Amino acid sequence: MPPSPSHPSSSEADAVQRLAALFRVHGWHVEVESGEPSLKSDLIAHKQKFHYAVELKSVGEGRPDRVIALLSQAILQAHRHAEGLGLQPLAVVHVGQASASLLKKVQQFHSDYAPDVAVGLVSGDGACQFIGPGLEALNAHAPQRAGNEKLAQPRKASDLFSDLNQWMLKVLLAPELPERLLNAPRGEYRSVSELAEAAQVSAMSASRFVRRLQEDGFLEESGRAFRLVRRRELFRLWQSSALRSAPELRMAFLIPGSDIRQLQKVLPSLNACVGLFAAADLLKLGHVSGVAPYAYVRRLRPPFPGGWPGLAPAKRGESPQLILKQAHAAESLFRGAVNVDGLQVSDVLQIWLDASAHPARGAEQAELIRHKVLSGVIEGVA
Repeated sequence: MPPSPSHPSSSEADAVQRLAALFRVHGWHVEVESGEPSLKSDLIAHKQKFHYAVELKSVGEGRPDRVIALLSQAILQAHRHAEGLGLQPLAVVHVGQASASLLKKVQQFHSDYAPDVAVGLVSGDGACQFIGPGLEALNAHAPQRAGNEKLAQPRKASDLFSDLNQWMLKVLLAPELPERLLNAPRGEYRSVSELAEAAQVSAMSASRFVRRLQEDGFLEESGRAFRLVRRRELFRLWQSSALRSAPELRMAFLIPGSDIRQLQKVLPSLNACVGLFAAADLLKLGHVSGVAPYAYVRRLRPPFPGGWPGLAPAKRGESPQLILKQAHAAESLFRGAVNVDGLQVSDVLQIWLDASAHPARGAEQAELIRHKVLSGVIEGVA
């Protein structure tokens, strides 16, 4: 049965929360509107002199005809809402995947028919294209995909935050964090070979990583040992790279019991790592309650003939007891994980990244971790 016209579907609601998280990561103050959709914009976003009434549409397929039609509708509605509120209009379409040709068509449509309205195209694979005053910093390139098609972006910012690069960032930051919060070697590295040996990566991987940090101005050139600089910008970009959707399964335990005991029974056999709010609780940094625990796996494919041992899919309409989620950066996540009561638990940097991208009170959890643990690390004074 289709959703009621007066209420957004779950996919549309998720898209709204994801867009809100994207804005917040880049320092915007965001208000998520509620009520009759025909009377209110989806978001209100403020930053410095920029004030936008945002209308968001969501579609699974990135077909240009459907996207342009939805963008046209969003432009009209954003314009109406902005006038009533005294704000600037911003029309955004969220798609599952954005091709290079789609990005170009959106650019051309905006130039031909709506140059006075800011527009955006956000995709589940990580690509973001915004056209409008103050929105340039939101633009991002999706991770490289197989095949010959490339997204129309001048620079692949996501390359800096590849799986192994995220792990090497953790290695460089490890001396500034307690061992109970991050499992990583701790030392000073004066050469690519030293970093590669400590991080257990190839010399080529470490060389590319160091070169990219140098090119982007994130590595101190004058000191003897590698030291990260311009950290606020680095962490902002790292946080933005985490704003990608990932496959997940809503599960229930076969044998009733408390969450922690069941996690201890089930997760080790799955080689899974506790993440997000449950991980924060286990590291004594919890802030959000009432959310089912998340566990990350390398691949969200049943590795056994019987599915996932100790688990069964949650019944329709029932709240899950555990959410299995495929890790975006499995090497970084699992290498950095710490052991708590026999469980692999996400490190504090990973929890901060993942919470920042989570629509359900994730911003609150991320801010608490930043305040209690990461403020000095991010400012470079730890």
